[in-house]
Amino acid sequence: MLINYFHKLIKNVVLIVFISFNLSVSAGSYEDFFNAIRNDEVKVVSSLLARGFDPNTLNLNAEPAILNCLVHSSFQTFELIAKHPKTQLNVRNTHGESPLMLLSLKGHLQLAKLLVSKQADINHPGWTPLHYAATGGHVEIIQLLLDESAYIDAESPNGSTPLMMAARYGNLKSVQLLLDEGADFQHKNQLGLNALDFAMQGKRPDAIKLLEAAMKLSKGDANNQK
Repeated sequence: MLINYFHKLIKNVVLIVFISFNLSVSAGSYEDFFNAIRNDEVKVVSSLLARGFDPNTLNLNAEPAILNCLVHSSFQTFELIAKHPKTQLNVRNTHGESPLMLLSLKGHLQLAKLLVSKQADINHPGWTPLHYAATGGHVEIIQLLLDESAYIDAESPNGSTPLMMAARYGNLKSVQLLLDEGADFQHKNQLGLNALDFAMQGKRPDAIKLLEAAMKLSKGDANNQK
């Protein structure tokens, strides 16, 4: 009986040491992972992922690793993590923004292409990547999203469209592109504002002129059809 007791005791001690060792290694790997993200150290992140570290791990602020890469402008590690087969690409930050939305806002075309190629969500309720691309005035990303069947008149929670965002915050090229692609310039949001109103609020004379010309042309076509 005494021998059996000591055998069990030894097994328990070994088990505790083993668990403690693994917890220590995991904690070290966790710190190494997010330190590497902060410093955009691709080799370190790659090594940890190769050893089985979960690319979807959250940091202490409950932020997924792929979004943490963007916080630190660590674009090399972002690309590495985005390419990992187990990475969840449609995670959101506390503001409800996905990686593709943030890339679209900042104009990172190649990384946006990467996410699109891996089937990241383009159309979803509320704010969309197209809203964000239009806000930033990034015409190449706008075109990319439209070519991938992004809904051109997608409505934000208050009914605002990408054209409205482009008219107030974007640039003339983004407004022109959306108009050329058939965006509805007469659409009004829940506050009763259309794209021209947004341009006026943003004091954007170039966008105002373009939208007024589009409205005038539309009224002329309507009168001719009568």
